[in-house]
Amino acid sequence: MRQRKYGFSILALALTWYAAAPGALLAQQAQDIPAQPPSALAPDNLAKPRPAAPFNLTGNWFIDNTPAVQGWLFGPAAIPKLLPDAQKHRDAYVKATAEGKVYRDDIGQCWPAGVPIIMTRVWPIAMIQLPTAIYMVSGFMNSLRTVFMDGRSHTDPDIVVRTFNGESIGRWEGDTLVIETKNFIDDEHHWVDQGVRASGELKIVERVRMINNGRTLEIQMTLTDPKNWEGEYKGTRRWNRVDDIDIAEVECLPDLNEHLQSTSSKVHVR
Repeated sequence: MRQRKYGFSILALALTWYAAAPGALLAQQAQDIPAQPPSALAPDNLAKPRPAAPFNLTGNWFIDNTPAVQGWLFGPAAIPKLLPDAQKHRDAYVKATAEGKVYRDDIGQCWPAGVPIIMTRVWPIAMIQLPTAIYMVSGFMNSLRTVFMDGRSHTDPDIVVRTFNGESIGRWEGDTLVIETKNFIDDEHHWVDQGVRASGELKIVERVRMINNGRTLEIQMTLTDPKNWEGEYKGTRRWNRVDDIDIAEVECLPDLNEHLQSTSSKVHVR
């Protein structure tokens, strides 16, 4: 009789544990999930006391193409030592260019330009600065880039939604805005420059200063991508404030790009 009672007790204990286990497991899983930061536009987040920003980027900006500054390309001299797989793309680009052809113009095919290209090309950008975030809308396909300024950290790479513009987190260092961007999509259509690929390991640090009495932004870029090149890939851009344009709705439609070489199979190398 004792053995039966003992056996029943063990069975009851096991059944009790089994019934409670799912709840306990869910509770543990809930604890393991990082807390979601509040929206950058949440009233309580916007209302938090913060030091005044050294400058405000709100406005429309257009890249400076004067001969005295670096143009819209990083340029071959700035390209670091590419790894073999990445060098194949660069070599194919150089060969196609020498033959009067176009190599992998995915932007002409309406693929997102992504960062850093929207920050290095000739599309104007509208910027709206709030205490918690800086919103950038590119003149190319209205591509949205958000730089979070509310003290959050980058999202866990295991759960982040990777994108062509990546995830940008900004902070102030004196009178310089430092933006660190990573968590990019790992996609064959994402490029850094002509013939230079980007991978999901791409990381970009931008140091932004406002100069020329608030009329010019100077952006120093440092890029690393251990899957595609060795060391650092650097470049500097300047953007001038323009007060006579606005960013309108823009759609990239292949039939509107028929004048581009990239839409012709005779010159487009893939």
